[in-house]
Amino acid sequence: MDPVEQPNDGQGLTALSRSIAGLSALVTGAGSGMGRATAHLFASEGAKVAVTDVDRDAVATVVGEITTAGGLAEGWTLDVTSESEVDKVVGEVAERFGGLDLLINNAGISTFVAIDSPEYLTTWGRTIDVLLTAQTLTIRAALPHLRASESPRIVNIASTEGWGATRFASPYTAAKHGVIGLTKSMAVELGRDGITVNCICPGPIHTAMTASIDESDKTTFARRRTALGRYGLPEEVAHGTLNFCLPASSYMTGAVLPVDGGLLIRNA
Repeated sequence: MDPVEQPNDGQGLTALSRSIAGLSALVTGAGSGMGRATAHLFASEGAKVAVTDVDRDAVATVVGEITTAGGLAEGWTLDVTSESEVDKVVGEVAERFGGLDLLINNAGISTFVAIDSPEYLTTWGRTIDVLLTAQTLTIRAALPHLRASESPRIVNIASTEGWGATRFASPYTAAKHGVIGLTKSMAVELGRDGITVNCICPGPIHTAMTASIDESDKTTFARRRTALGRYGLPEEVAHGTLNFCLPASSYMTGAVLPVDGGLLIRNA
């Protein structure tokens, strides 16, 4: 669905909105880290936010934080690897909010395992289920509602691991490469429906997944590997996600955006 051109300055520009106020958004893995920051940011911008996470207490906490701050949010406990749960929750969100405009596939886990470990295949299956298959489940469930939206957006969260590799992280790395491929495929497949599909690749970010890393090691890594010389904040990733979701971003699809402090571009 093409945006209606409404020249507003006599120079041929159009009045494309940079506001998500009034739109409805579903964020998976919103109980902590980048998902929590995304839920907060979208609510502060006036969106109706469905906070979903496998952790029921975390969902309640984030919903409480948002509503206390004056935003509009409701929570659902969701195991993104369960097709029946995904179908149920997405349907309830769309019914409750009167539709669904924005889908943020953020839920994730971090796994490390050697290829010859006895736990490898179990870890592989779980990692692919959570990081990749789950995104296809939410997209499938959301499609009827997104097709009815005037500003439908899908943003998949991958990682800089989708561009490279880390030792002992092959299930995680393969899944994140898959998320980038899924994003590009869905952008092509859903483009004629007016649905944009884009991908964020966070680099080193201060989240629960990196909390166990010693701060001195984080500092050393960031100074050696990133252009900015520091770890990023979850909110900085959330702002990248927001940009993809703006109504004005209607011609941006299939894009893969690193939010990594310059990690991917630095040679030395």
